[in-house]
Amino acid sequence: MLIREVFSRKASIDWVLLLASSAIVFFGLVTMNAFTGDNLFFEKQLISFGVAIVAFFLATRVDTDMLKRTNVLVTLFIIVSTLLLVLFAVGHTAKGAQSWFKIGLFAFQPADAMKLLLVLILAKYFSRRHVEIANFRHIMVSGIYALIPFVLVLLQPDFGSAMIIFFIWFGMILVSGVSKKHLAFVFLVGAIVFAGLWMEVFKPYQKARILTFVHPMSDIRGSGYNAYQSTIAVGSGQITGKGVGYGTQSHLRFLPEYQTDFIFSAFAEEWGFVGVLILFGLFAVIVGRILMIALVGATNFEMLYGAGVAVYIISHFVVNIGMTIGLLPVTGVTVPFMSFGGSHLLIEFVALGLLVSMKKSARTTHRSALSNEFLGV
Repeated sequence: MLIREVFSRKASIDWVLLLASSAIVFFGLVTMNAFTGDNLFFEKQLISFGVAIVAFFLATRVDTDMLKRTNVLVTLFIIVSTLLLVLFAVGHTAKGAQSWFKIGLFAFQPADAMKLLLVLILAKYFSRRHVEIANFRHIMVSGIYALIPFVLVLLQPDFGSAMIIFFIWFGMILVSGVSKKHLAFVFLVGAIVFAGLWMEVFKPYQKARILTFVHPMSDIRGSGYNAYQSTIAVGSGQITGKGVGYGTQSHLRFLPEYQTDFIFSAFAEEWGFVGVLILFGLFAVIVGRILMIALVGATNFEMLYGAGVAVYIISHFVVNIGMTIGLLPVTGVTVPFMSFGGSHLLIEFVALGLLVSMKKSARTTHRSALSNEFLGV
């Protein structure tokens, strides 16, 4: 009965969102296939894309009103938080972080699911309290929702995902209408605490590690090696690129993790400035479409959810691009829809599917309102 209630709507498709996101997936697949001799990354990502598309269509049928009426979101939040805890006991470690559940050739990262859940939870929380949103306690309560996964993910340690969780909370705080004075006070206290730790607690070697992390290009033979090679790859693409499969930084393995963290660098080397403009344009279309749907949402919940998904995609994109051109620390943040990885791809398409479902709900509500107005109800 619960499953029937959840998937009670007829499927609806937003072709602009689906085609733009699929085009980015295509660019990622082409980049992976160009350098992987056994095509393992390409084949696994192609399977993940198929699963993600199915999940997208299922998500378009979800009754999002049910998410507002019931405790489903809180239950899922508790379940995923528990999974993040379980990772410390049985999680698979890769690239220094114990962040995955691995079954055979496939792995799932609960932090990706938590990002979407946090958007939904905060959208529901703020939409129910929009009248009294200026109250300081709403910053604190929403902060607790974000703090739980932030700490669990940071301890894995996965600083990149923890940073995205923070950006989601901060972005949704800004658009929800909370008091900016209260928010400034919270950040002032945080800055004072960090300053105290820096001066009195952190050892010299710890300070050095933090500074190198923030400015990786200052140590290009050590921790800044990846960022340095990435900037070379991006710059060598010039205007039209070297051509698909001819990127020397990736082909000669100077550029590590070219299928995941640094896929943008590999893409820029092959496709050049022209390809980068096309990629940026596709992301602009997706974000613009998301915000358009959010603005016509039936309630504050839909509007806040759309804003949260936009923050999710923008923060991932900006952090990764900043990382690959040496402006931001290397944190392992993926490019949405493009980087190798099934769990983030699945969650991103589910996020879009839910948004499409909300758009259909808004249309139904609008038609109902017009009918009531015509009948004098």
